[in-house]
This record gives sequence, structure tokens and C-alpha cells, in this order.
Amino acid sequence: MKTVLALLLLIVPAFGATAEQEITAATEAYKSAVLKGDAKVLEALYNKDLTYEHSSGKTETKAEAIASATKPGSLAKNIVFKESTVRVYGNTGIFKAKGDFTNAAGETSHLDVLMVFIKVSGKWQLVARQSTKITV
Repeated sequence: MKTVLALLLLIVPAFGATAEQEITAATEAYKSAVLKGDAKVLEALYNKDLTYEHSSGKTETKAEAIASATKPGSLAKNIVFKESTVRVYGNTGIFKAKGDFTNAAGETSHLDVLMVFIKVSGKWQLVARQSTKITV
């Protein structure tokens, strides 16, 4: 049921919702999909030209990012975004936040995260993501 809700948030923007709210909803759908390893939601959310850069410097394509996020035994345990901001420039939106990402082993990385969304056929898709480790 939650997968259906997440897809609806991606496919049918809420009536009267601002672009900022739509991008925030897409970011929540991203978190949920990564935590569940939901390839269908990530397939819809990620743009075909996705550049997904990890804090380690490893860069992945759309297919590689989906494979990494949905690999059995390696699902993230928790993602928390703090101090988030959303800025919109026409059909481009930028989500910026500090994030705590807890991996399958229970280790938490504190990251500075930048996500770039573009609006394609009426829905927001992630086209670029970059993160940098920060010390707390």
C-alpha cells in the first residue's frame, strides 16, 4: 500500500501543491524506497540520466544506483534529513540537507546531501545526487 502511495506522489502531483511540496514528497518517496529496497519506485523517481555520487566518491548510473539500493542484505536501516531546504528554478528543483544514513551494518554516516530534481512529463525526477561526509 505504501508503494502505491509513493508512486502516486510521484506520478500525480497533489492538487494545489507547490513545487517545493512536490519535491519534498519526492524526497520522502526516495527515502521510503531506499529503506524498503523498492526498485519500482526508484525506477520511476530516477531520471534516465541520473548521476548518483556517494560520499566515498563512487559515482553510479541509474541502473547501478537502483541495484545498489535494492541489493539483498545491504538495505539502509534509516535515513534522517535535517535542516533541509528546497529551491525551485522553473523545472529544476534543488533539495539540500544534512542527513544521517544508517547502513545495513548499523553504521551511521553524517552527510551533507544535494539532490537535483527536474520536472519531466509533470513529475519530479532525481537527475543528480551528491553527498559529502561531515563530522558532527
